[in-house]
Amino acid sequence: MMLPRPVMSFPRLLCAVASQRLAPWRGSGSSPLHTAPAVCADGSAPVYTRALAFADRIALVDQHGQHTYRDLYNHSLRLSRELCRLLERADGDLQEERVSFLCSNDVSYVVAQWASWMSGGIAVPLYRRHPQAELEYFIRDSRSAVVLASQEYLELLHPVVRKLGVPLLPLPPTVYGTAPEEPGAWGVPERNWRDRGAMIIYTSGTTGRPKGVLSTHRNIKAMVTGLVHKWAWSKDDVILHVLPLHHVHGVVNKLLCPLWVGATCVMLPEFSAQLVWEKLLGGESPRINVFMAVPTIYAKLTDYYDRHFTQPHVQAFVRAVCEQRIRLMVSGSAALPLPVLERWQGITGHTLLERYGMTEIGMALSNPLTATRVPGSVGTPLPAVEVRIVSENPKKEGCPYVLHAEGNERETQVTPGFKEKEGELLVRGPSVFREYWDRPEETRRAFTEDGWFKTGVSWPRMLCPRSSCWWRRSRGTRWGRSTRGTSSGSSTRVTRVPRGRAPVSQHPL
Repeated sequence: MMLPRPVMSFPRLLCAVASQRLAPWRGSGSSPLHTAPAVCADGSAPVYTRALAFADRIALVDQHGQHTYRDLYNHSLRLSRELCRLLERADGDLQEERVSFLCSNDVSYVVAQWASWMSGGIAVPLYRRHPQAELEYFIRDSRSAVVLASQEYLELLHPVVRKLGVPLLPLPPTVYGTAPEEPGAWGVPERNWRDRGAMIIYTSGTTGRPKGVLSTHRNIKAMVTGLVHKWAWSKDDVILHVLPLHHVHGVVNKLLCPLWVGATCVMLPEFSAQLVWEKLLGGESPRINVFMAVPTIYAKLTDYYDRHFTQPHVQAFVRAVCEQRIRLMVSGSAALPLPVLERWQGITGHTLLERYGMTEIGMALSNPLTATRVPGSVGTPLPAVEVRIVSENPKKEGCPYVLHAEGNERETQVTPGFKEKEGELLVRGPSVFREYWDRPEETRRAFTEDGWFKTGVSWPRMLCPRSSCWWRRSRGTRWGRSTRGTSSGSSTRVTRVPRGRAPVSQHPL
């Protein structure tokens, strides 16, 4: 059954359609996938180089309308040429100059990001809710050569850029409309992207001033393709995006992943519980089938549900829509309380997929897409990611740490006698960042001598049924790299679990 178009208030709409049968999921309804391959200089080329393959598909839906991949590409190309003219780069290559940008959650963000990459720059996303002093810090610390901004943020940024002496380039209002074909639109020079800097995202600064985490195009590709494989992203997916765009969760997981495969991203300017429920349950195309959020958002959606969806037939409708239309719901960026997980499962029929990542490494661990998910765990390593649990070697001889366990996507091995021992989590793989921007000593301290990144987060134990092991993180202590040497990271112990029984933590991530 086809859901009616929303011609009445949202609660009344739910009551009107709750007794009807649901239409099956049939994708976004956009034009078929183009078969022309994307032209890339190497395997680490950024996402915009794939736009050729999806040119007439709908890439974004925002408050301004629908935008195709062709629109994104042409707007970005035009802006990249403006960047190079402004900075007097006749060869069209900024050579890793930093490009800070402040945009809303809409097409302007993608255009600014892609333009930064098209011109050979490093993208530095800013956040509209940061105070001026913090925006000034990010622009100054990154030594940005230019700042891009949507029209609505020019007034906020003018005093900052005047103080720093950095040019401010406004995004034209035409960016929200259909883009005319640019002369030479498909002729962006090929580059060797692999080790070229791509993006600086600043840490939250919980243990000091925020540090700029510099990831290369190779790092970003590894982050994206690992999730595309693990979560089975396809061109038929439509994700609802409600998160800020200055962290990995919002930038990589929810934006670059769908754009990588030719899927559609529906972007809200900011989170609204009512709007999210409308999008999840509504009948308009493109229909949402993927949703990701942080635990507080799931708690707010649950609260809205309890206050507004009180009738049994409406509740049955909500569950039926979520079970039949939505294939994946993910929680991350903070610990997911067990009551929230269980309540959401009762409302929607979905067991939220928990995963673990950091700004420095992207996503490292994830519960499975289709197999049983273990509450309280963050699953197993993603493709190409290696993990270890270690502790300091008290003898200080040979290797600086004692190995408790190590694993990858295929297997995990636990050292005999260490299944209950706490330790630190180390991560290695192509998604691990290149450096802390302009902080060589902090970068050096963040890695072991043999090249493993020290996460700095406490892990209490690992869950090991007979067939496999799940890696489990706590909300606990964070070890300082400068004070604990090589043992700055996560403490973990290994727990054996009988087959078919999943232990539960009150504070899982």
